[in-house]
Amino acid sequence: MAATFRYDLNGQVISISASRAELWPSFDLMLGTLRVDEPVEPGFRIDILETPALPETPEGKLAFDGDVPLDGHCRLIDGGDVVHLIFPGLQIASVHADQGWAEIRVHPDSKVKWTLLMMVLDAALDAGGQHMLHTAGLTLPGRDALVLIHAPSGTGKSTTSLALASQGFGLCSDDVMILSAKAGEVTAWGMPRKVKVHRNTAAMLPFVAPCLGDKWDAEGEQAVSLDRLGEIIRVEDVRARPVAALLHLARSADGHTRLMPMARTDAMVALATDNVRTGMTGLLPMQKRRMATIAALVQAVPTFTLEVGSSPADAAALIRAALDPVAQTG
Repeated sequence: MAATFRYDLNGQVISISASRAELWPSFDLMLGTLRVDEPVEPGFRIDILETPALPETPEGKLAFDGDVPLDGHCRLIDGGDVVHLIFPGLQIASVHADQGWAEIRVHPDSKVKWTLLMMVLDAALDAGGQHMLHTAGLTLPGRDALVLIHAPSGTGKSTTSLALASQGFGLCSDDVMILSAKAGEVTAWGMPRKVKVHRNTAAMLPFVAPCLGDKWDAEGEQAVSLDRLGEIIRVEDVRARPVAALLHLARSADGHTRLMPMARTDAMVALATDNVRTGMTGLLPMQKRRMATIAALVQAVPTFTLEVGSSPADAAALIRAALDPVAQTG
């Protein structure tokens, strides 16, 4: 039975329509807490259709042709006014950014792929002047402002985030933050998704044990809900907050934790490398806007390198000292 759900992404309402609710489970797992029941006019529309016929040769320039992690082979076609992401024989997404809508066509009995879902979600956020970044975000103790912590996967964002939360910081997200730079103000909010806790994190941070079960997945991780984590740390509500600083996370070579100023140009390169995708045709318009937003962030806030050693909780005092306005003026 056809149905339509709406989600409020910090003022940018998106609607998702499909012939069967089972076609968007990944969206609802991630955005379920942001669902709105009122018939609000959406700023971006996503239509999901089941069809045996997939238009796999749309007009445009080939921007990408290769494999993506977990989802396999795909092609990205830059058609100017419309961008197509094609998984041959399975599904295709067509994003009409200027018109504020996207269409996902899936072969019957085919599950919508994560890469495709994230592409249309990116487009929906972009239409509202917001951009998804691969960073953690935590509020400073006693303040509404937050710090963004960037690092490639596997460097320790989740471990560092939970360690800081044990010291009075508030968790917005350990992995995905939504950034906006409007009217000279840079704000961010966290995607309300589960936190994946690795075995190594659990060993390093024993206080998370009450939230964990006995079963670990193939990667040695457990997905823990924000509600469960909220029993042992402060989990922030989903709303935009001012960004106070950007921290680039690195592992300490000598086991000591330290916080050092980082050149803005270096901070921008590190963040852009992990968040801006360049294809065969160069930067697509959405990626150009993402780059501009990253530039506005780096220009507006102090940037640091955070080297985390054997005791990641030690970072809390260093961050507070560097960003405490009383300490800076005193």
